[in-house]
Parts: sequence; C-alpha cells; structure tokens
Amino acid sequence: MNLKSLTLCLLFGCLFASCIKDELPNAEADILTCIVPSEILIRDPIIENDKITIRVKSTDLTNVAPEFTLTPGATIVPASGTARDFTTPQEYVVTSEDGNWRKTYTVTFIYEGLSTQYSFEDMKLEQDKYPVFFERNGDKVIMDWASGNIGYAITGMAASPADYPTAQAAEGVVGKCLKLSTRSTGELGAMMQMPMAAGNLFIGTFDVMSALSDPLKATQFGLPFYYEPTRLTGYYKYEAGKDFSEGGVIVPGKKDICDIYAIFYETDENTKTLDGTNSFTHPNLISIARIKNAKETNVWLRFSLPFVYLPGKSIDKAKLAAGKYNLAIVFASSLEGATFNGAYGSTLMIDEVKLLYNENK
Repeated sequence: MNLKSLTLCLLFGCLFASCIKDELPNAEADILTCIVPSEILIRDPIIENDKITIRVKSTDLTNVAPEFTLTPGATIVPASGTARDFTTPQEYVVTSEDGNWRKTYTVTFIYEGLSTQYSFEDMKLEQDKYPVFFERNGDKVIMDWASGNIGYAITGMAASPADYPTAQAAEGVVGKCLKLSTRSTGELGAMMQMPMAAGNLFIGTFDVMSALSDPLKATQFGLPFYYEPTRLTGYYKYEAGKDFSEGGVIVPGKKDICDIYAIFYETDENTKTLDGTNSFTHPNLISIARIKNAKETNVWLRFSLPFVYLPGKSIDKAKLAAGKYNLAIVFASSLEGATFNGAYGSTLMIDEVKLLYNENK
C-alpha cells in the first residue's frame, strides 16, 4: 500500500469513526429491537439512526408501553416497558455501559396512511447537516422520505445542504421543488470504488450501515398502502452531465438519463421490503409504473405513468385491507446510479407529483 492509499485509509477510518459518534448508530448505545403488541402493528417498527417509526392501525396511543432490547450493557431512560402518551413523539436516551456514548431516539407512532400528493415544500436538516424531505397532514408529520444523503455525509464533500445529492430548489412548478444531482464522492469514494452518488429520493428507508458493504441493499423500498395504485403523475426537468462514466472510466458517446418509477408489491413473513437488488425482479411484485421516454429538457414536462400489472398478478382485497401490500415511489438523477455509473452534474428536478388510486370500496 502506497503512502497516499494509507493516508486515505486512515482518514476514512477517522471520518467513519467520527460519523459513528456524531451521526450513525453507535455500536455501544443502540436500540436493537422495539416491541409493541402485534395486533396493533401494520408493519414491524422501523429503527433508523436516531429514530423509530411505528406504523399502527387506528388505536389508543395515550398509554402504550414499548419494550426495547439494547446493545449489551446499555441503559435507557425512560425504562423499557414504561407506559407513555404517544399521541405526540416521545424521546428516549440510550447510554452505553461505559458511560462514554449517549444517543437520543425519537419514537413516533403513525396510524395515518401515506399521502398521495407531493409538492416537496417541506424539508428539514437532519442534525443540522443534510436535507430530509417529509410529508405531513396539517401539523403532523406522517412520513419522511428516504435518500442516500446520510451516506454522502461520510464523504465530507458537502459544504452546505445545497451540496448534497438530494436537495431542495426554489424554482418549482409551484413554490419549491426537489433537486437531485449526481455528485462526486471525492477521494474517499474513489478508494471504496464508489466514485459518485446519484441524487435519489424514495418511499422507504436507507440503511446506512449497509451502504459501504452492500450498497444495493441499503435502499429499502416501500411502506404499506391500502389502495390499488393506478397512475403516477408529475413534472420534471432534466439536464445530463457532460461525460458518462462506468467504474470511473468515461464511456464516449453515452448519455446519462434519469429514472422515475413506482412499484407495488405484496409483503409476507419472508419479504418485508424490496431493495436495490430485487425491486424489479422479485416474485412478490404486483405492478410497476416507470418512465420510458425520459429526456433532457429545460422546461417542465409532465409525466403520467400507468401502473402495469405483471403477468398473472392480481390484488387480494383482504390482504390489501390488512396492509399487506407496500408501495414505493423512486426518483434518481442517474438511471445507473445504484451501480455508481452516470455523469457528474446530471440534475433531475421534480415537482407536483400525484399518486392516483382506486378506492376499492
């Protein structure tokens, strides 16, 4: 190993350790599982960096007592099994056995379904660093969108929120809009053979701990949806970057292009979510809506994508009513971005998206 590579490895180790302390789940102060009565759950609790989201059927949330398992030796305040009023989010503080690590988790119960209109007006800065888009019903947040921004934070390439691959722009069709850009991950990314990060936004969760070891599995697509989706509509602009590259090598004559799609699939005991390895191939897929004629445009173009059923597939109305189907909507600035192919500077703008569906009544 030459001096430069050694220096990068040491730098990467220091940065990653720092992120574990400041941003990522710490190995000594984590909530590993969250248990609530199974009869009220729509899906298993989603445990992320510093938050837990629990989607439940309509139920009384004024006296719920979740139980937690922690990393060995860690303690939690309030104690596991304490009854609390979850009509508003509640905080828990986990402290490691040696007392050197402490993390605050926000636990949120949600019994409202997914929103179906998305204007990308609502954005917050997670830990005062990277943008996170969210949807709300009035003053209540009902969904956080997922993206790879938390992984991009590790690279140290973003000097401001606007420098992240997934960001907000002012010039929407109406008000603000979503802006996705394919960006360099710098020397650290090149060393890990992940030279670029495509801007992405999707319904689901991003598993940052898988981002380095198995990046395709880091994007976990889908949340429960109780209706039959029929069409995805909205507006987009797109500008491709100058030079398309594969594995860091420029491919002459090849142009980058964006991706816009949605998937609808059945869940079961073995399939809780789909990810970047199987989102178009898994046997549980029911229908797909995907753009086929995306192109560069500096004016807003409307897209209208019908959900097309896969051969032999249909919806079980009883399973649908029970929340056994998941929906994911996905936007990406580079079609091949999941495998780190694309063009630096490719930019996709998205606004005023609607999900159309049948009521199934």
